Amino acid sequence: MKFGIYTPISGDYNVRALRELAVDAESSGWDGFFIWDNLIASFDGSENWDTTVALGAIALATDRITFGPLVTAVPRRRPWKLAKEMVTLDALSGGRVVLGAGLGGLWDFLPFGEVESMADRALMCDEALTLLERFWTGQSFSHEGRYYQLRDAIMLPRPYQGRHIPIWVAGHWPLTRPFERAARWQGAVPIRKDATFEGLTPDEIASCNSYIKDRRDSLDDFDLIYFHTAEHRGVFTPQNYAGTGATWWLESTMAGTESFQAFRRRVLAGPPR
Repeated sequence: MKFGIYTPISGDYNVRALRELAVDAESSGWDGFFIWDNLIASFDGSENWDTTVALGAIALATDRITFGPLVTAVPRRRPWKLAKEMVTLDALSGGRVVLGAGLGGLWDFLPFGEVESMADRALMCDEALTLLERFWTGQSFSHEGRYYQLRDAIMLPRPYQGRHIPIWVAGHWPLTRPFERAARWQGAVPIRKDATFEGLTPDEIASCNSYIKDRRDSLDDFDLIYFHTAEHRGVFTPQNYAGTGATWWLESTMAGTESFQAFRRRVLAGPPR
């Protein structure tokens, strides 16, 4: 299992602070550093900062850790712009970026007159993810889809890390459709249904892993993420997740529930190996 940090992008977690916290995480032995991607929702009334700008700062300030947005609401993004941003971050970091992908919350759609229907957002996400993969081949292609139309589109450079940038798909467990989608890509990011933000228990992670395993030829090079949230602190340890299929333990915090200084102390203490 690898160990990472997961933070908001609001209030005290501004771009400068996130850059410095990522450096702390890398020097303290963590394997990854991941941040939210919201336009509006901070859940404590504070201002949100820009995810892509923050990721650029993290890419340049670190040398080893995996990093990325968890998760980007793909239906509110132009796929070609998202593809270009991720390739640029990949090059800046020497091939360390991961794209967390999901449908997004209505808070980032309604104020801007964006797509409200969950069904439409799901179809847009599937079509956009397929386009990302094709953009990252560096080959010219055309596309006539339900939501996107392209003519002789080509995007260079290709991802630094190879064929394409890993995509981790988020969803609410035990809903199954998000994990049918996740099984087609390189990772799954499950949180509990009907909870604002809460990781899964060991049994729930194992069930999610089994569901995905039944829909893939192999789980080799597939990641399953567990969020260690406030509800689980003092209850579960990494040993509880051994054999469940979880490949990442993300130490997480919520804006408004813990001070930046307190969370930084947990980061500096290093991962619970």
